[in-house]
Amino acid sequence: MDQIKAQGSSKVGGFPDSSRESVASSANRSREAVSAAASDAMDSGGADLKALQRDLSDLKETVAKFISRASNETAKSAREIAGQVGNAAGDVVERGASVASAATDQAKTLVTELEHIARRNPLGALAGAVVVGILVGMMGRRH
Repeated sequence: MDQIKAQGSSKVGGFPDSSRESVASSANRSREAVSAAASDAMDSGGADLKALQRDLSDLKETVAKFISRASNETAKSAREIAGQVGNAAGDVVERGASVASAATDQAKTLVTELEHIARRNPLGALAGAVVVGILVGMMGRRH
């Protein structure tokens, strides 16, 4: 029994002193390894996060440039179309004015010619006016 007591004094909790030191050493190494791995992961994650931030910033700049170019091209196209529409409208107005001018000239010529006929033949002009009046009256009664 003395032998068992002697052996028991070198064992605390049923483990020899060398085992306790070995376990404590392993635990310390494990803590250091976990700490080192966590530190590496944080460094790597920080670098990845910075790279992601740079990529997002570059993407934002690219999208802004694209939108700016697209809006410039749209404005340029709108100006060109407006110019073409303006030119076409100007042509239409010009043609309309020339047609109106020609119609006015023809109407003046017709009125002048009717005046000459009426001066040369007043009874014929009066008879023509009566016939036109009767025709207009008959058309008015039908409707």
